[in-house]
Formats: sequence, structure tokens, C-alpha cells
Amino acid sequence: MEAKQLQENHRITKCLPKSPEYRALLRAGPRLGPLRQAHAYLVVSGRHRSRALLTRLILLACTAGSIAYTRRLFYSVLEPDSFLHNSLIKASSKFGFGLDAIIFYRHMLLSGIPPSSYTFTSVIKACADLSALRIGRGIHTHVLVHGYGSNPFVQAALVTFYAKSSHMGIARIVFDKMPERTIIAWNSLISGYELNGLAKEALVLFREMRLLNVNPDSATLVSVLAACSQLGSLHLGCWVHDYIISNEIEVNVILGTSLINMFSRCGNVSRAREVFDKMPQRNVIVWTAMISGYGMHGYGKQAIELYHQMRANGLSPNNVTFVAVLSACAHAGLIHEGHTAFTSMKDDYGLVPGVEHHVCMVDMLGRAGLLNQAYQFIKQLHHEELVPAIWTAMLGACKMHKNLDLGVEVAENLLSVEPENPGHYVLLSNMFALAGRMDRVELIRNMMIQRGLKKQVGYSTIDVNNKSYWFRMGDKSYPETNEIYQFLDELIWKCKEAGYAAASESVMHELEEEEREYALRYHSEKLAVAFGIMKTSHGVTLRIVKNLRICEDCHSAIKFISSVTNREIIIRDKIRFHHFKDGSCSCLDYW
Repeated sequence: MEAKQLQENHRITKCLPKSPEYRALLRAGPRLGPLRQAHAYLVVSGRHRSRALLTRLILLACTAGSIAYTRRLFYSVLEPDSFLHNSLIKASSKFGFGLDAIIFYRHMLLSGIPPSSYTFTSVIKACADLSALRIGRGIHTHVLVHGYGSNPFVQAALVTFYAKSSHMGIARIVFDKMPERTIIAWNSLISGYELNGLAKEALVLFREMRLLNVNPDSATLVSVLAACSQLGSLHLGCWVHDYIISNEIEVNVILGTSLINMFSRCGNVSRAREVFDKMPQRNVIVWTAMISGYGMHGYGKQAIELYHQMRANGLSPNNVTFVAVLSACAHAGLIHEGHTAFTSMKDDYGLVPGVEHHVCMVDMLGRAGLLNQAYQFIKQLHHEELVPAIWTAMLGACKMHKNLDLGVEVAENLLSVEPENPGHYVLLSNMFALAGRMDRVELIRNMMIQRGLKKQVGYSTIDVNNKSYWFRMGDKSYPETNEIYQFLDELIWKCKEAGYAAASESVMHELEEEEREYALRYHSEKLAVAFGIMKTSHGVTLRIVKNLRICEDCHSAIKFISSVTNREIIIRDKIRFHHFKDGSCSCLDYW
């Protein structure tokens, strides 16, 4: 069927270059006004019934972005053939008219024209772009009925479709049944895992791909780097970087940005800057990625300097750039710089601040202890702008600065807009615990139980000798458990001799003082740190990823551990990076 279609395509277009009408279409190109003039010329010349010319006109109209005009032209064709249907389905899908691609596909079926693999790859892509799961599954049935279930291009399209629809189980089944796996299929599944938060599965699949001697392309590497960013897998990210260099793969804007994000999120911002400096082309996305990298590590001044350098180079920052700049200011206490950037966003670039910018401003003012200013900023916002993230930032600032009265008022607003988020109850409960109001702590706990809410389980990961290890609080799943606990106890004892005291008020529930200290001692990040020091040579930097925000006690303890062991320890928590060295942290206790 495909061979016949290609022959027909060649037959249709063979004679067109000699036609003045065709030359008129070429001059018009994908521009709506000239296309309408060319169409009028076809009518005047009497060639408006020419199948070949109409096909060309319709495809140019679709490329020009006028789907309404495209539809009118299509429905004017008497008995449109397979070539026109397929070409139009592909063009509609390619240029973002997914729904119309599906409509043209249905018209094709109603016309009694059998679909081909060419048809299915285009219409399945349209379903993927629309996240049209029900329609896509129906078309999957059509694929099987028409005998294209083993076609590698159709199967690759199905893998992409199910991955984009978050049905990774079905995507994997289709992938595993493929007799020939194209690089597109591998990329679709790896990307699907990463986009659905299954970074570990993405990296396992990538290793399987390499074992089968399938060479990755730029798209593969972008997805793998994103998965490394999620897991903080620096060793694999470095391997990807080395692979790019050794194979002389062009570091374009997309790949370069992925490398910058990976190194930044894996705790090596200096390597991120090296990639940035060596990139031949840098657009606003690349600059923003580097600014964001500095910000998440607490290097606010470097972020601001890069922001000004970007502007001096003639690039205009966008909304995402300002989120990165304001976030950097919030984490570094740069109040004046943050206010200046927020004003410049509106006055110099005509950008309308969004929710993310408002959250950054509240966070910046709140972290600096300017709680009244932060609250006044919130009161100036419209009702629809008062999203949970605004109140969460404000509540976190109240906890940080131990303002219980304002914190309770803020918490009431927060729980009214998002009552099913357990994190809010935990934050409020910890505030009451800090104030010694254990009766209120118990009340909050009972509310959580009644609503069936549970605190998110915290875990930490650490890479040792190119292998990842996961720890939970009180984890006893490793063969070396006794050694880890004994070693951690020795570390804590040394830290106490150096002046460390456990922040037992950090524990949410009511426990005796000795029990609270025990519960704090075996938090996941402390276990990961102890394991890392045990298993690595002196002087090796430890890199740990925590899925939640690091607690006050762990932050204090790890500062002391970095001093008594003379180690640099880098922890990426839910909010930012902490570089512990010589008894201090890069955040300057401002987190």
C-alpha cells in the first residue's frame, strides 16, 4: 500500500513544475494572503478541480496555520483519495491541529479508504499530543485489525502515545513486543519514564539499550540527563558528558541546557558553568538555566551578575528568567536586588507577574524576617492569585521566625484552600511544637487521622562507587546496618563534644526527650552521610539527595559532621542545595 502511495505521489507531482498555477503556489508559500490569491488564479484559469494543485494548496494552507480555510478547501474536493487524506492528517498533526487530524482520519474511514502505516503514525501522534486516551486506544484496535501491529513505525508511535498518556505499563508491553526497536522507540520509552517521575526506570532502560549496542542520539541523552537530574546521579551524568565529548556530538541549545541543569541539580555548579561558557550559542533558555543553577545553590550574587551580563548582551529575560532571579534573591537574602528585578520585570519588559513571581516575593520577604511586608504583599493580590503556594511560603516564614500568632492565621487560609495536603498540617504542627503547645500538636494529629492524611515518607539517596543507595528513617535493610548505626552513634558523640545539641523540638509527635533524640538521630540523611563516610576514602565529597526539606536538627548535625570528619557534604533537598564544609553551610542557615 505504501509503495503504491509513493508511486501516486510521484505521478501527481511530476508534471507540476511545468504548470504556471503550480509556480504561483510556490511563490505564495505558506502565507494565507498570497495563497488566497493563488487560489483565485486557479479558479480563473479553470484549474481549481485539479487534484494535484488542490492537494498542494490544501497542505500549504495547513502549514500557514489556517485550519478553517484548510477544511473548506478539503471539503470542496470531490472524492479525496488516500494520498490527500494521509498528507492532510500528517500536516494537521505536525502543525498542532491534532483534533482535525482525527477528524480527517474519521472522514477517511467513512470514505471507505483503508488506512496505512503512514496514516496510523500521524493520527496516533495527534492522539498523543491531545492526551486523547480513549480515541488513541480505539485507533490501536484499528492498527491490529488492519494488520499493522508489528510495523516498527506504528509501534514506536504507540509507545510515545501511551508514555505521554502516563500509561507506562502498556507502553512497555508495546515496546517489548517490537521485533525491531528503532531509536525513536527507545527514546519514547526512556522519555516517558522520565516525564512520569520514573527516573530510575529510565536509567535502567538506558543501560539495557547500551548493553544491546544501540547508540544513543541527542534526544536520548537529553532524557537521560533529565533522569540523572531527578535522582542526583552525577556519575552517570558525567559519563553522558564524556560520551558527548568523545563522540563530538554538537552541544546545541537543548543538549547544553540539559547538561547545565544536570550538573546544577547534581551539585556541581562549577561544571555547569564550564558547559555554559563553552556553548557556541546561548539563548535566553540557556542563560536562565545557569542563573537558576546558581540560585538553587545559594550563589545569589553570581546569579544577579549573570542576569545583568545577559541583559548587557542584548537578550531580554522572560517570565521564567525572572522566577530564577527572584528565587536566587530569596535564597540569598538579596532584598534590594529582588525588588529591583521585580520592578524591572513590569516597567522595563512589560511582563505581567504570575503566581510564581508572587510566591518568590513572599518567600524573599518572609525568609528575611520581613513578615509584615510579606503579609501586606499578599493582601494586595487578587483573590484568584492566592494559591496554596503563596500561603505555604508565608507559613514557612512564620515557622522560621517563630511567629505563632501570624502563623496560625496564615495556616487557616492555607487549609481553607488546600485542606487535603498533609504537608500543611505537619508544618502547622511543628510550629505548635516549637511554641510548646503540645495540646495543639495532638489536635492537628487527630485532624490528620480523621481525614486519613499521612505525612510523606522521607528518604535520601547517595551514590557510592557508581551505585545508588536509598535510606529511610530508621532504615535497617542493609547488611551493614549494625556498622552504620554504630558509626553514626560515634559521629554524633564526636559532634556533641564539639558543641552539637540535638534540636529535639523538630520531632512532630509527643515523645520523651531521650526518645525524641533517638528519632532524630536516625533520619535518612544522617544514615546516608554515615554510610558515605564509611564507604569512601578520606577527602571524597559526599553528594546526597533528600526528597523532603532537610530538618533543622539534621542541618545542624551535618555541619558538625563536616567539621569533625573534614569532609565536604553536599545535600540537595526539596528546596535547594546545602554545601557543608568546615562546620558551616553555604546557605548560612538561611533556608
